[in-house]
Amino acid sequence: MNSKTFDYIALAFMIIGAINWGLIGFFQFDLVASIFGGMGSWISRVIYGVVGIAGIYSLTLFGRVSNNSYTE
Repeated sequence: MNSKTFDYIALAFMIIGAINWGLIGFFQFDLVASIFGGMGSWISRVIYGVVGIAGIYSLTLFGRVSNNSYTE
């Protein structure tokens, strides 16, 4: 898989995380926890971890976009 594939996967997880944080902020409703059995369940923790890793990976986008090396 090339980096563009990882970029799209990371973007999808960041969108999931943003929607979840928006729901928490506006409605005090944690969608991931409610679907997967609470914040303490292992699957919820894995999803939270993957979203965090996707956010950290996405920091690399700043360097690629600023150098104009992110081409199709």
